[in-house]
Amino acid sequence: MSLGKLEPTSGRILISEPFLQDFYFRRAVVLLAEHNQDGSFGLILNKPIESRLSDVMNEFTDFNPSLYLGGPVQTDALFFIHRLGDKIEDSLLITENIRWGGNIEQVKEMIHANQITENDIRFFVGYSGWSPNQLDREMEQKAWLVSDKKIETLMNAEPEQMWERALENMGSVYKQWVNFPADPTWN
Repeated sequence: MSLGKLEPTSGRILISEPFLQDFYFRRAVVLLAEHNQDGSFGLILNKPIESRLSDVMNEFTDFNPSLYLGGPVQTDALFFIHRLGDKIEDSLLITENIRWGGNIEQVKEMIHANQITENDIRFFVGYSGWSPNQLDREMEQKAWLVSDKKIETLMNAEPEQMWERALENMGSVYKQWVNFPADPTWN
C-alpha cells in the first residue's frame, strides 16, 4: 500500500472524506473504473439498496443478489462488475481480477446455467460520473482520498464496514477519520 499522494486512475479506490454529507457519497468507497481527459466513471461499492436483482430483471428467481447504489448518474440503468475474467465478452478490465460490464445476455445465460455465483458478480443501479477535470477539482478540495488497496479485500467486507476497512493502513491521520461521527451534529 502506498502512503504517498496517489493519483486517481482505473482500479484505484476513492474514499470520501468523513464530513462529506452528500446522500450518495457520505462515507462512500468508489471503485474507479475509468479516469481520463473525458472524465471519470466509478461505482460506489458500499451502498446496498433494499431492491434485489429480481426487482429489475424478473427472469431470475434462484439467483437474486442484492443491488447496490452505484451513484447518482443513470439510476434507471443497471451496471455490473465481475470476477469472471474474459468469460464475459466485451467486459472492460479494471484490475487483474475485476472487470466491468460486458454482454448482459451472456451473463443471463451463465446465471441460468449456474456458472455464476453471487460472489462472482455485483450489480449496481446508477454510476458515479465526473465531467473532465471535475474529480481533479474535488481532489484538490480534499473531498476524496485515493487508495491502491486491493479491491478483492474490500469486496469481502460487509458494506457497513467497508469505509473503515478502506482506511486501514492509510496512516495515522486517516485512522482518526473512523472516529468522526457520521453526522457532525452528533458530536
